[in-house]
Amino acid sequence: MRRVVITGAGCITAIGNSVEAFSANLFAGVTGIREIENAPPGSLLFSKVARVVDFSPADWLMQSQVQLAERSSQFAIASARQAISSSALTNHYAGEDTAVIFGCSAGGRTAEEPETARLYTQGTRVHPLTVPRAMASAGTSLVCMEHAITGPAYTVSTACASSAHAIGQAFHMVRSGMVKAALAGGHEAPLTYGFMKSWDSLRAVSPTYCRPFAANRDGTTLGEGATIFSLEAMDAALDRGAPILAEIVGFGMSSDATHITQPNPSGSAAAMDRALRDASIKPHEVGYVNAHGTGTEINDRLEAQAIHSVFGEAATTLPISSTKGLHGHAMGASGAIELLAAVLALQKGLLPCAGGISNPDETLGLRCLLRENKVSTTSYALSNSFAFGGLNAVIALKRYLSS
Repeated sequence: MRRVVITGAGCITAIGNSVEAFSANLFAGVTGIREIENAPPGSLLFSKVARVVDFSPADWLMQSQVQLAERSSQFAIASARQAISSSALTNHYAGEDTAVIFGCSAGGRTAEEPETARLYTQGTRVHPLTVPRAMASAGTSLVCMEHAITGPAYTVSTACASSAHAIGQAFHMVRSGMVKAALAGGHEAPLTYGFMKSWDSLRAVSPTYCRPFAANRDGTTLGEGATIFSLEAMDAALDRGAPILAEIVGFGMSSDATHITQPNPSGSAAAMDRALRDASIKPHEVGYVNAHGTGTEINDRLEAQAIHSVFGEAATTLPISSTKGLHGHAMGASGAIELLAAVLALQKGLLPCAGGISNPDETLGLRCLLRENKVSTTSYALSNSFAFGGLNAVIALKRYLSS
C-alpha cells in the first residue's frame, strides 16, 4: 500500500474562488451567506443562501464549454484547472494512469429546472442540450475531455457525503496502485427556486443563518460551490518535487440503515472508527474534527453523541468546528470544501472557528467547540460527512512536515 498525498487544490466557493481567497476568508471568519436573489419576496421561510459571487464562466471556460457546461460543471472545470495548475499533475502522469472521481448529488438543476418550467407553463420545446447539461456526471466528463484523462472516471451521488465518498474512493485507487494519480472532489450548484422550495418544505433551513452546535441553532443554510484535489503517491510526489499539502491516511464508510433523513449516531461513529482503523491511529491522537455540523437541532445533537462514542473522555477537550456557518451547506460538494478547511488547518497550524457561534450548546458536552481560531501543532484531523439516507464518509488527514 502506497502513502497518498494531496499535491494540489482548487475551489470555487461562497468565501473565495481560489484556495488563497478561501483560506484568507476562512481564518478571518468572513461569511459567504448572502440574500437570495432568484426567489419572489416572501415566497420562502428563509432569505439567505451561501452563493458564489464574482464568478464569470468566460474567465475560466472556452466558449464551447460555456455553451455545454451548466453552473455546477463550470465550478468543477474551474476548480480542476486550479488543482492541476498548482500540482502540475497532468505534466507528470499519462491520461490512462489518472482517475477523475467527483461527487455531485443534485446534478444540473440550473439547466433542467428552467426548461421544465417553460415546458409546463408555455409548452415550449426543451433545449436540445438539456440532458448533457443536467447530468450529474457532466462535470467529470468535461474535465476528462479538457485534460485528455482516460483512466477510471465516474461521479458519486450519496447526497451530502458525495464528494467525501469520491475522495475516499480516489484515495483507495491511488493507494492500491490501480492508478498513479487522481483528481477528486465535488461540485454543486443547486440554488434554484424549486430546490429551495423543496428544502423549505423540510423545515431544515435556518430563517437567519447556519450556527452549527450553537444553543440557538435553527437550521442549515443552503450553499453551492466546488473543491477539487490532486492526489498521488507520496514517493512519486517527492521524486518530482511536488508541493505536498497534507497526507490522506484513512477513510471510513458506513450506512445507518435506519432512517431517510434522521442520522443514527451508531452509523456516524462506525464511519469515524473505520477511518481511524484504516489510518492506524488512536482516537487520542486526533487533534481536530471538522464536523458535518449542519446547524439543525437533531443533526448536531446526534453527531455530538457519535463523537462521544468514538473519543470517550477526550471528546470534552477535542477541538471541533463546522465551517458551514461561513460557506454554507453545499450539498454534494460539502465534504470536499470542508476537507480543504481541514487541510489548511493542518498546513497552517491554525484550526478554524465555527462561524457565527457565540453561545455553544453546553448540553452537547463538547467543551472545545471553536468560537475563535486556535493555534495547534496536531498531526491528525478528521473530516466528517453524514448524509441523508444514513450514508456516512469520514476522511483522516495527517499533517505533512518536510524533512
